[in-house]
Amino acid sequence: MALMKLASTIALAAAVSLPIAALAKDDVIRIGVLNDQSGVFADNGGLGSVAAAKLAAEDFGNSLLGKRIEIVAADHQNKPDVASTIARRWIDQDGVDLIADGAASSAGLAILNVVNDKSKIFVVTGPGASEFTGKSCSPQSFHFNYDTYALAKITSQAITEAGGKSWFFVSADYAFGHALQRDATAFITAAGGKVVGSVAHPLGTNDYASFLLQAQSSRADVVGLATSGKDLQTIAKQADEFGIVAGGQKLAGLLVFITDVHALGLQAAQGLEVTTSFYWDSTDETRSWFKRFMAMSGGKVPPTMIHAGTYSGVRHYLEAIKSAGTTDPKIVAAKMRQMPVNDMYNRNVAIRPDGRVLHDMYLVKVKSPSASKKPFDYYSVAKVVPGAQAFRPLAESECPLVKK
Repeated sequence: MALMKLASTIALAAAVSLPIAALAKDDVIRIGVLNDQSGVFADNGGLGSVAAAKLAAEDFGNSLLGKRIEIVAADHQNKPDVASTIARRWIDQDGVDLIADGAASSAGLAILNVVNDKSKIFVVTGPGASEFTGKSCSPQSFHFNYDTYALAKITSQAITEAGGKSWFFVSADYAFGHALQRDATAFITAAGGKVVGSVAHPLGTNDYASFLLQAQSSRADVVGLATSGKDLQTIAKQADEFGIVAGGQKLAGLLVFITDVHALGLQAAQGLEVTTSFYWDSTDETRSWFKRFMAMSGGKVPPTMIHAGTYSGVRHYLEAIKSAGTTDPKIVAAKMRQMPVNDMYNRNVAIRPDGRVLHDMYLVKVKSPSASKKPFDYYSVAKVVPGAQAFRPLAESECPLVKK
């Protein structure tokens, strides 16, 4: 039933011929979840992000300041032009106040351009490119999740220091993949390693044979996967068929979601070191939220860090409206930066001038099948990295909002 409600909401929001504007009124706080609903990132964000946003609205009784809170959603198909068209229509015609998620970094940057032009607010949870808090930072945007800098620093540094000195990258050929490989290369080099080669794959590739053959012939210690979603799942499965690990090379996924582990299975994924900003089985509060999420989403897959970040970002936006006593976007954005983030997995977390939310990051290890004792019991936490240590220092920032 919950899944049917989410699907019907998406159908309404995505129908260009039926703009919400015809019904839009000033007594509604309208939040739009704009992401990949049907492609390679659908499991990581998709309908789960819609469910997460609905849970945030529920925390306020689905109304605030006498206004009803409404969640709408649409699928941009990971196409920047589609993303910008929907974002512009939402804001100009449909009365959308906040856009959340964003999915692919290229689509997210397109959404950001519209949000900046229209002076609305963007809670970035799906895109990972560190540019969102770098040269593309904005007073109207907030990065509530991982980025390529943190992923690269924690995962690649740990593997290089453990002996993986030479790397070959198979990277996604779009903004996120380029940024992740770039950031990882810097940390690998700093840790005494080197990158001996790389190859870029298009989004949604089905056959990785030629890429994996190049990785094998490089004889690198580590084959780094600077990609995500179903692309990562496909590469990992085909790497097993090619005997990458059996041949003595280590496979390193720089962005692995719990949904990827679920799809691969613990037998195939066990032992992987993964960096994440959220794990559902961390505390009583996260476990309680997990139950709410599973009930709202239909209970097929566990919540990812994108889902948790979307919940956190939408909830913080609503808290800022409550505190400010207005929905004026400039006042609310300023209040969001001023207030610490508090929710089921964040405690008094600061937001920097560049829009970076300084939540903790976790280096986790995927459990073996025998070590997993309950459904979705996939991770053991190896290390907690405070946000101030995980993300790019302000002293190195290219964000024009940062005073040096």
